Amino acid sequence: MTSLHSAAPTTEAPATLHATAVLLDLDGTITDSAPAITSAIAETLAAFGYPPETPEQLLRHVGPPIRDGLLEFGGVRAEDLEAMVAHYRALYSERMLDVELFDGVPELIRSLRAAGVPLAVATSKMRHMAVPILEHAGLADEFTVICGATPDESRSTKAQIVEDALAGLAAAGADVSRAVMVGDRHHDVDGATEHGIPVILVDWGYAQPGEDAGAHAVVRDADELAAVLGAA
Repeated sequence: MTSLHSAAPTTEAPATLHATAVLLDLDGTITDSAPAITSAIAETLAAFGYPPETPEQLLRHVGPPIRDGLLEFGGVRAEDLEAMVAHYRALYSERMLDVELFDGVPELIRSLRAAGVPLAVATSKMRHMAVPILEHAGLADEFTVICGATPDESRSTKAQIVEDALAGLAAAGADVSRAVMVGDRHHDVDGATEHGIPVILVDWGYAQPGEDAGAHAVVRDADELAAVLGAA
């Protein structure tokens, strides 16, 4: 994966945010889901006669809604889209639990919750897929709310999902006055910024150079993330 950090990063530490609540993306932030997603994408493209993509090109599909990625990056024709989405999801559902967790992230999630910081998942993945993935990882109970795309995809953009997560946290009595979004792609930055929420991008995800534009900070590991959140 490509580092978001420049060759000569600044030595000035980003300001601590003192987060009162934390929203986390799933793919590329908590779970290393790229192998499961990209293999299903590659097999779907092949099944419908589309040209193969390189590993680097396939990574572009990790993060955005599946339809957006197929149309924008895969060059999929509109008339093929729904059948390809269904084919992809059937493949992906068979392998979605077979993912690794990024180093230090589960421990940080548990320490934040133990410290009384309300947590939410805000993922573009279908919620009914996100929940069993988090359950399998032993993390589902750490979150006050788990928000993702709805089955009918009437709520599927990152901004909508961030809105749902903030509303769910607030309904549970959480202080969202200094909520922070943690993600790995520009979709996380764009979606949270619509709600005035600062974003920390993690360097272990799937972003390409330039996707950190508008982010409060880019962090290299869970310890740096804890420090910027104010949880160190």
